Amino acid sequence: MHSPQIQGEEIVMRNIGMINTAFESADQNFQPETIVIGETSTENEETFENQPTVDLIYTINDRPPWYLCALLGFQHYILAFGGIIAIPLILAEPMCIGDNNAAKSQLISTIFFVSGLSTLLQTTFGTRLPILQGGTFSFVTPTLAILALPKWRCPDMNEGFVNKTNASQIHGDEIWKSRLREIQGAILIVSLLQVLLGVSGLIGFLVRFIGPLAIAPTINLIGLSLFIEAGKKSGGHWGIAALTVSLILLFSQYLSNVNVPIFAYTERKWKIIRYPLFKLFSVLFGMCGSWVICFLLTYFDALPSKLGDYGYTARTDINLDAVRSAPWFHVPYPGQWGVPTVTLASVLGMMAGVLASSIESIGDYYACARLSGAPPPPTHAINRGIAIEGIGCILAAIWGTGNATTSYSQNIAALGITKVGSRMVLQSAGVLMILLGLFGKFGAIFITIPNPVIGGMFLVMFGMIAAVGISNLQYVDLNSSRNLLILGFSTFSGLVLPTWFNSNPEIIDTGIEELDQVIMVLFTTHMFIGGFFGFILDNTIPGTEKERGIKAWREQIYQNSGGGRKDLSCYDIPFCNECLHKLKCALHIPFLQTYRTAEQRTRN
Repeated sequence: MHSPQIQGEEIVMRNIGMINTAFESADQNFQPETIVIGETSTENEETFENQPTVDLIYTINDRPPWYLCALLGFQHYILAFGGIIAIPLILAEPMCIGDNNAAKSQLISTIFFVSGLSTLLQTTFGTRLPILQGGTFSFVTPTLAILALPKWRCPDMNEGFVNKTNASQIHGDEIWKSRLREIQGAILIVSLLQVLLGVSGLIGFLVRFIGPLAIAPTINLIGLSLFIEAGKKSGGHWGIAALTVSLILLFSQYLSNVNVPIFAYTERKWKIIRYPLFKLFSVLFGMCGSWVICFLLTYFDALPSKLGDYGYTARTDINLDAVRSAPWFHVPYPGQWGVPTVTLASVLGMMAGVLASSIESIGDYYACARLSGAPPPPTHAINRGIAIEGIGCILAAIWGTGNATTSYSQNIAALGITKVGSRMVLQSAGVLMILLGLFGKFGAIFITIPNPVIGGMFLVMFGMIAAVGISNLQYVDLNSSRNLLILGFSTFSGLVLPTWFNSNPEIIDTGIEELDQVIMVLFTTHMFIGGFFGFILDNTIPGTEKERGIKAWREQIYQNSGGGRKDLSCYDIPFCNECLHKLKCALHIPFLQTYRTAEQRTRN
């Protein structure tokens, strides 16, 4: 049972796109509790739950003390770290990085660094909502399809006919850097499309034609298409993977209502704050618990020490050299892997990721506004937010993260729990990610996480992504044979066609290599196939908006984004507010504020 204050936000975060619910529990019914030491009370404790309304401690424009910003910023960082580190660990194998732990740690540091930059841009110049930016799984599926092309497949190290030139490339860094540059180039070009969607206001026009029946198979197939990656990691030791899953479920579900007492000195008094630590840090605690078990098993030599034996990858001493050899400081810089390369096949393959990521973010904006005490975001703020996300993706491409950036829904949920909606907290989180991205050994530490532990996290994460895609169907009439046909065919096609084309790559032979690559990438991208068929069929087969779920979908968004303050100044671009209010041309620019303050309207 959800409280009225939380239920709306949870729906909004799920109604458009992907929320990574692996990091949160199903019940958000409780709030932090406080006991004031030295005060007499009949109950001896004051809980937010017993109050008729829940007020924010800090709203969007408030400035908490610096130490509170640092502490809560670190909390947001911890909430996002699982999703962020998962992406370079997934892409390491298809990029042919292999056992190059230095490269893996550099990728992890780079993606944290760029995520911090993107967060600062979004919170300062984008929507200006307290929303964290990080790597997105919407780009992982097309990336895997691109890297599966024959020319990007990893070379066979055991082939006896490899000449000296090829051998030198194989043993160098060029083999994985060339693949990363290909992904960089594709993301760079499609990010320009996302910027265009934002600055032109086209994103609002496109959303009118995209309903739950197009979103559901798209997001669902993101999770389903990654089951092989989860299986590879978990297969190193299924027992450890199962332990990781069990611990994550224990903390996020069974112990979600357990508030841990923590001493805090606030308002010149010592207080005991009862805090939902298990709920907020379920993935971190689950992975650390399994990590400790693996360490103990390694210490007592209970795991195989021979490479290739079952259970060997669960050892914690395999990649310790990565930490020792990693530099203390590593500064990621633009073009660190070389000049990005651009091909038509890769660019077209990434298009689906841009659209899915953009639509996902719109729902996040409404949810974040509600939880931070801001009014529903106006059109210009949404357009600017999408444009800034595109700029963040451009930065990711230039720096070379192998991925893009998007809004993180699990961090939005944390706003409702902490009751701190200040943008300064998220700006602090952005600064923290940048600083930790510069700390080379910090990125190397993640390389020592045993593969089965990562696999257990993947099982929960990817499973929830697939389930959240299906949750969009709550607005659709599932008694309609029309809707069932669209859903079933688009989802099934998104599984069948990519599998068949991957098994029969030689069947595509148009005589034009570039065209062959375009067809291969598009038809091996699960989310593109499912989303394409869902979009086409939903917009061509006759059906009412109520039957298609579009009416209920839109009503839910705007209904649950209502309330709060009506002052839209929190969405104004800083430092140039007065100038923009005087410019008449701002009325015709989709990403600039076009309203005037009450004082200015009175003057005129």
